[in-house]
Amino acid sequence: MKARGASIIFVNDRHKVLLFLRDDIPQIKYPNMWDLPGGNVEADETPQQCIVREMKEEIDLDLVDFLLFEQREFPDRTEFTFWKRENLEIERLILTEGQALRWFSREEAAATPLAFGFNSTIESFFQKLFPR
Repeated sequence: MKARGASIIFVNDRHKVLLFLRDDIPQIKYPNMWDLPGGNVEADETPQQCIVREMKEEIDLDLVDFLLFEQREFPDRTEFTFWKRENLEIERLILTEGQALRWFSREEAAATPLAFGFNSTIESFFQKLFPR
């Protein structure tokens, strides 16, 4: 059975998306790269339960009222990407994984190689929610 992942796109009122900089540890996948918040779905949980758990673990956020953006098949996994409009004050979040959080514009995200193939997910998000 293919692995399952759950990620979330937080978008603020300025139409920027929240990304986090992965740890710079050679043993992990995609060290020192920008990524969407999220993680692997455990055997005993749904993707929705996973993203709630991951946000509590990674940034101490009690996630509620989020929506499924897409379910996408990648070569290595099935990814469930959720989204939520939220003006998070990143300097107030408790980051327990990764090196940093930052808001990215559509153009900044497109110009930044993202971990796990998420560039196409971010562009699809902008195309569907904020068409030019």
